Amino acid sequence: MTARGKSGAPRALKVRVKDKRKSVSSKQWLERQLNDPYVVRARREGYRSRSAFKLIEIDDKARILKRGARVIDLGAAPGGWSQVAVKRVGPPGRVVAIDILPMDAIAGVDFVQLDFLDPTAPGKLKTMLGGAADVVLTDMAANATGHARTDHLKIMALVEAAADFAREVLEPGGSFIAKVLQGGTEASLLAALKRDYKTVKHVKPAASRADSAELYLVASGFRLAQT
Repeated sequence: MTARGKSGAPRALKVRVKDKRKSVSSKQWLERQLNDPYVVRARREGYRSRSAFKLIEIDDKARILKRGARVIDLGAAPGGWSQVAVKRVGPPGRVVAIDILPMDAIAGVDFVQLDFLDPTAPGKLKTMLGGAADVVLTDMAANATGHARTDHLKIMALVEAAADFAREVLEPGGSFIAKVLQGGTEASLLAALKRDYKTVKHVKPAASRADSAELYLVASGFRLAQT
């Protein structure tokens, strides 16, 4: 439902939840979802999550998901990023996805339900892709504890594991996109990425909520390690 502002542009009406059976925190979460324009847009455009628009914005600027690219999506469920990736790389490309949670099938995406930190996961993904990757994506996040430092360390451990995997599987010139938390990408990881990639940037897409500590690390132009 929309109303018109003074400029004539559509303005969303604020939806309030009045269900007395719900807790205050549940009401606040539901109200935020109902009033979130990216949630509304995701439903309208058929994306499984609002996070799809984060990747869309990142790729509109970075031009990483090129036609024919081979992509690995880590922590893919419910599938918003995989939907964007498969649409942009097209039938000539390939998208392989993994998550510890189940994910409904997406046309053109090969999915395995497995913990990425399982020792067998990297080999499984390489076999599924059938060769080197052009792009590795990770929107993985550990369950939040509410303690900022702990949450930062947990997500950085996932990012480091994903970066190590990307180093093993990427073609020269490949790209790596990963979610991190404000508080600083660990110096050692950032140094390694700057050594391994031509460009490394931190990006906060407009679709990322203003009150969220998340940032996205965009590394492109992968360079093979010198031997």
